[in-house]
Amino acid sequence: MPTSETLETDYLIIGAGAMGMAFADTLVSHSDAEITIVDRGHQPGGHWNTAYPFVRLHQPSACYGVNSTPLGRDRIDLTGWNAGLYELASGGEVTAYFTDVMRQVLLPTGRVRYLPMTEYLGNGRVRSRVNGAVQHIHARRRIVDATYMNVQVPSMRPSPWPVAESERCVPLNALAQLTEPADHYTVIGAGKTGIDACLWLLGNGVDPDAIRWIIPRDSWLLDRAILQPGAQFRARAETAFAGQAHAIAAATSIPDLFERLVDCGLLLRFDPEVWPTMYRCATVTQAELEEVRRIRAVVRLGHARRIDAGTLVLDGGELPIAPGTLHIDCAADALARRPPVPIFAPDRMTLQSVRTCQQVFSAALLAKVETTFADDALKNDLCRPVPHPDSGIDWLRTVLAMGRNEMRWAAQPELYAWLNRSRLQMFPQPDTTGIAPATLAAAAQVARAHAEAKERKLTELLVAAGEPID
Repeated sequence: MPTSETLETDYLIIGAGAMGMAFADTLVSHSDAEITIVDRGHQPGGHWNTAYPFVRLHQPSACYGVNSTPLGRDRIDLTGWNAGLYELASGGEVTAYFTDVMRQVLLPTGRVRYLPMTEYLGNGRVRSRVNGAVQHIHARRRIVDATYMNVQVPSMRPSPWPVAESERCVPLNALAQLTEPADHYTVIGAGKTGIDACLWLLGNGVDPDAIRWIIPRDSWLLDRAILQPGAQFRARAETAFAGQAHAIAAATSIPDLFERLVDCGLLLRFDPEVWPTMYRCATVTQAELEEVRRIRAVVRLGHARRIDAGTLVLDGGELPIAPGTLHIDCAADALARRPPVPIFAPDRMTLQSVRTCQQVFSAALLAKVETTFADDALKNDLCRPVPHPDSGIDWLRTVLAMGRNEMRWAAQPELYAWLNRSRLQMFPQPDTTGIAPATLAAAAQVARAHAEAKERKLTELLVAAGEPID
């Protein structure tokens, strides 16, 4: 196996997915560092390159991507289930965007080297997946792991269940390649991917009575209408988050808190009669929710275990499989809950979310922190990982952890100023130009008091329920 000379760089970034790209972009903008990016794929974008063809962002394009370069045209959708809200980029638009950022923004600096189709072997060694050449890359400052979050979609792994030869089970990607209709469809998975599968089938004219939806756990959902940037949506967002603050302050228990969060419109659920136990940051519109509620064959018997000839076996029972059924695998854990590790370590960084389910924002902020502060202990204190949520209880944990991080950021003037200029910051603070310093200081003191009160109450609710706090 051929080996070439050692390459020198300041930062070796492993992975050209969304987090690696967002980190590199901010690092280039705020330092003179030389960067080498190695990636197993043939083009930037990570899991977006293998996602299902009809995938779209679940958050506004205006707040996704890298900080320096807008994604999309800052438009409001005029039709469809997202009508009236900011556009959601398609998977193809996202991959084209990241490729354009690499070619038009990063590489032209002359300080970025990009090695696609390259496997990281550890200890600075990389190997081409095309010609087998092995190189050593010496990172003078840090090796940056942008793959730790391990995002997966169904097409990236084999079926998680044994499937009898007489039955059909395909990942969601295969729906767009159908050549013959199925008589019945069984969607397996209750996350956003499962919702997307149901919406795609319904949007393509499938009778809702021909769809069976396997929901192992019902999920708390976020109303996408609240999570919108732009001045025209500010009042709606402020009302919702004021409602959240009131709900937390008034809650007498965790179930009471969730009922209050539903009442203020922040959280939604598929069936008002079923108490959700899952929370994965999935967003929907009211129109999408009403559409999937047309499906009446909803099965809550736990996870699928295997697909036998004529029988679907679940944790809690067995279901007959009608002839001509196509099973759709939507069960991949795209936002796997990874154990938190210190982000900043000697000669190394491990990129993780520091704001709940906001990976690209988090990666950009980590790069800003890396270039602004010298001490790793301070950096780790400012950037404590916020693991992806899984259960409903995790809503409290992530809000608590995220609030603690944001109080630390607000205490650092340069970082706080960057936050309010960042396009990846969904809700930047209003312009304070011309406002007296004493007025700003008083407002900041009130904000800290509210944040501290919220932290105390969430902690109290978790302790009262006997729940551990991360």
